[in-house]
Amino acid sequence: MKLLLDTHTLLWLVEGDAKLTERAADVVADSEAELFLSPASCWELGIKVGLGKIQLQEPLVDYLHDAVRLYELTVLPIGFAHVARVATLPHHHKDPFDRLLVAQALENGLTLLSGDKQLDAYGVARIW
Repeated sequence: MKLLLDTHTLLWLVEGDAKLTERAADVVADSEAELFLSPASCWELGIKVGLGKIQLQEPLVDYLHDAVRLYELTVLPIGFAHVARVATLPHHHKDPFDRLLVAQALENGLTLLSGDKQLDAYGVARIW
């Protein structure tokens, strides 16, 4: 299964937060799972760290490098097709980061690993 991690999923996974559901943890632990991370999530984390909304135990760049290495994440580049797909999405969700994640998941046939039920309105596959 090919999974695109939502920003909160990455945080809760790395931090060992109980908000990560057992099902989500099991899917991540599956040796057959291919895990993807969007630069949109990295950007969102950068903004939240910069605003003081999130505090990490290490500098953001180290946090991201460590997460990519530890969880064998593939960074999924943002391409023109993703940007074009965002432009065609209905406005069910106003968060620009989530809209880009939806577009990437739809364009690349990925399942979103996210607790955000609002994303279901886009017809994207989602596990939580």
